[in-house]
Amino acid sequence: MAAGLHWYREGAAGRVILDRPEALNALDLAMVRAFAQALDAFESDASVRAVTVEGKGERAFCAGGDVLAFYDARGTDSTVGADFFREEYTLNRRIKRYSKPVVAFMDGITMGGGVGVSLHASHRVVTERTVFAMPETGIGLFPDVGTGHFLSRLGSGVGTWIALTGNRLGAGDCLDIGVGTHGLDAAARVHDAVQAIAAMADDDVEAALAPFLGEPPAGTALEARELIARCLGRPDAQAIVQALEVERSEWAERTAAGLARKSPTSIRITLRQLGEARTATFEDELVTEYRMSQACIAGHDFMEGIRAALVDRDRKPRWSPDRLHDVTDQLVARHFTEPPVGDLRFD
Repeated sequence: MAAGLHWYREGAAGRVILDRPEALNALDLAMVRAFAQALDAFESDASVRAVTVEGKGERAFCAGGDVLAFYDARGTDSTVGADFFREEYTLNRRIKRYSKPVVAFMDGITMGGGVGVSLHASHRVVTERTVFAMPETGIGLFPDVGTGHFLSRLGSGVGTWIALTGNRLGAGDCLDIGVGTHGLDAAARVHDAVQAIAAMADDDVEAALAPFLGEPPAGTALEARELIARCLGRPDAQAIVQALEVERSEWAERTAAGLARKSPTSIRITLRQLGEARTATFEDELVTEYRMSQACIAGHDFMEGIRAALVDRDRKPRWSPDRLHDVTDQLVARHFTEPPVGDLRFD
């Protein structure tokens, strides 16, 4: 067990509960390790038919990783950045390859690291309170936790739009694009659904969930699919910016203004990440993301993004470089080479 995460068996359910509501259930290294321990225990327990994952409180499933630890360790010989991303990505893979059903209840804010412990589950249950996003380009990072593999396979520029803009999706949008696999008729039914899984006599999660399923509110964020395809379905950053300028619509102006606030380096490396991820295995994508994470920790923009968003909270990051055309190919390439700590490897 760890402060912030509890796990135990209840009937046929191996329950994992993220319990840091004051921090929107953000993951720290101790929680990642406890989650891995829970999966070890549940996998060897024949009485566990499925694993359920929930967030404590009404606001968030999990709002991301606790990145302040990286900022606090800057300029030291701490290995927290290497350790956290290595173990987090290993956990993401474990969830995706798990031998038993994993049911993630994405009730509330589900972002960043929270996406990593839900998107790869076999069953991804959304509610009317679900708010999904990958906002990392706004803090000098990139969409990680294996999402490059998923987003790169969404057609018509949708994955690129999600990755670059960090825009938020509701339950209906999540179901439309496959982030969610099931929708509850109300968030209040999460408890009932978990109890039904705990009462299973077999491993038929579909039957256990069925009485509680419903249609969440229809999605609205993707109503601009044609515009997204026309502007974001392009191979490089400059082409995307030019397409938005040509479009001359309120949506295009709003999207361009949003991109202008993101880290130019993050935009460039994210586009390369998605391009390579389209033909990569899930494991290869995680290796690439680990390389990128370590380069970001060693660089400027990630620490500056954390400062602006979480330390000084001035929301005015000073990116370097601060213009897209000043981000060199050499700087981009640096994010895709083996880091000094070595590559991510799986047992």
